[in-house]
Amino acid sequence: MTDSPAHPAPLADPHLVYDPVPGDGPKDVVILGSTGSIGTQAIDLVLRNPDRFRVTALSANGGRVALLAEQAHRLRVRTVAVAREDVVPALREALAAEYGGGEPLPEILAGPDAATHVAASPCHTVLNGITGSIGLAPTLAALEAGRTLALANKESLIVGGPLVKALAKPGQIIPVDSEHAALFQALAAGTRADVRKLVVTASGGPFRGRTKAELADVTVQDALAHPTWAMGPVITVNSATLVNKGLEVIEAHLLYDIPFDRIEVVVHPQSYVHSMVEFTDGSTIAQATPPDMRGPIAIGLGWPERVPDAAPAFDWSKASTWEFFPLDNEAFPSVNLARHVGQLAGTAPAVFNAANEECVAAFLNGALPFNGIMETVTRVVEEHGTPVSGTSLTVSDVLEAETWARTRARELTATTATAEARA
Repeated sequence: MTDSPAHPAPLADPHLVYDPVPGDGPKDVVILGSTGSIGTQAIDLVLRNPDRFRVTALSANGGRVALLAEQAHRLRVRTVAVAREDVVPALREALAAEYGGGEPLPEILAGPDAATHVAASPCHTVLNGITGSIGLAPTLAALEAGRTLALANKESLIVGGPLVKALAKPGQIIPVDSEHAALFQALAAGTRADVRKLVVTASGGPFRGRTKAELADVTVQDALAHPTWAMGPVITVNSATLVNKGLEVIEAHLLYDIPFDRIEVVVHPQSYVHSMVEFTDGSTIAQATPPDMRGPIAIGLGWPERVPDAAPAFDWSKASTWEFFPLDNEAFPSVNLARHVGQLAGTAPAVFNAANEECVAAFLNGALPFNGIMETVTRVVEEHGTPVSGTSLTVSDVLEAETWARTRARELTATTATAEARA
């Protein structure tokens, strides 16, 4: 595919294949966030396909050292990295128990930069499955080192979009989010000039169909009861507020270079259709599978090849109903707010993301009502004012903006909690 000068190459393009280490053997893979949901499913995929993939290094926060040691032993990795230095003794003990006396233990890296170091280590593909904006430095390190980046860490693209775009080569990023893996595959059906609209689907979360007034008194337990996906608490609450969908709109804009006014969100409760591309001739190409992240992970690790039986397929002999509904922007204002910060660009998305993380934490701790999450995030974004943007944006700018946003969100949350206590 060729693009005219009016259509700069997007970050993710299914027509372009970036292959840093051509070869016929298994791809060497580094998995960041190996003990999380994405990481554990990726390891399942790798273990079922040893002729295709070989894991050379793992990284994790350090909260599940026994699982990390078990993964390292099963995969025979060279290096294990943990963000928490205090768990190194426990990790050594767990590794020794897994490996026994006759096998050499893998190298251990520890500290906040450990994942960044392994992201730049020799390999073909880095799967970034870290949760949160701490995934930005490893993303940049993998790109700068010339690795193919299978990106599940949406926050690193959200908060560091211009930095990522400045480093990424055509075809170097393969998206792993189910929605963006779906768009990636659907876009292969035509040229960029033929694309009219991207349609990002949303399950609607546990509160689909409720009004803003009906959301005022929902509980943490209500918000964590996602009808389709089993995820961590922060991501699950983001799905309940639809912040996750707002982040995905920004991500789609950055990945595919499609204007915000041509990216639509549609509620699809069954979560069978993961996203769609509407072309100029009226055709819509949808990517559909039963809800299972191993399919998108397989795209991220294996593209341009598909991994047989990576995830379950539909049983078309059974009847099913697929529904689609418009998004209620009054009850769920997060998507429009995300569009706004995405258009502001620069440090604005980092402020949005950081403030949201703080507000979600406050909600989970009982210090903020559900509707207060977006009300507080909106106020922080408004107070941030004009963001640092353009070619002058640096990692320090992003981190400084995040720090300010977290501090301000905590201050506003404390004020809300005090007012409610007095009431």
